[in-house]
Amino acid sequence: MSGFKTFLMRGNLVQMAVAFVLGVTFAALVTALVADLFTPLIAAIIGQPNFGSLFFTINHSKFLYGSVINAVITFVLVAAVLYFVVVVPYQAMVARTQKQQDPTTKACPECLSEIPLKASRCAFCTAVQPVTT
Repeated sequence: MSGFKTFLMRGNLVQMAVAFVLGVTFAALVTALVADLFTPLIAAIIGQPNFGSLFFTINHSKFLYGSVINAVITFVLVAAVLYFVVVVPYQAMVARTQKQQDPTTKACPECLSEIPLKASRCAFCTAVQPVTT
């Protein structure tokens, strides 16, 4: 029983569960945004509120190409919303974070010790350091 408790209390399992719940909730949010905001907007522009009723018939077989159009529009809109609402702000945040964390040390090419960027000699092996700009 203690092994099972240890398995359940691992940090990555809890983090994954939280990420899964947030992912499902976020998917519902994006789906609602696309279905209730963007799809009616496209329908207002094009004039057809639902493409699902579009079809053609060949030899008494019904081809529902309108459902495919709905699925394509939904996919493109979900991808666009995810890109502009999640990916772009995340990349901007990561770039800002990386810019703030400029390195203050470098590795000596001779002994691989960490030394300050502006050092002209290594404090450990006294090797002359190349000029850093």
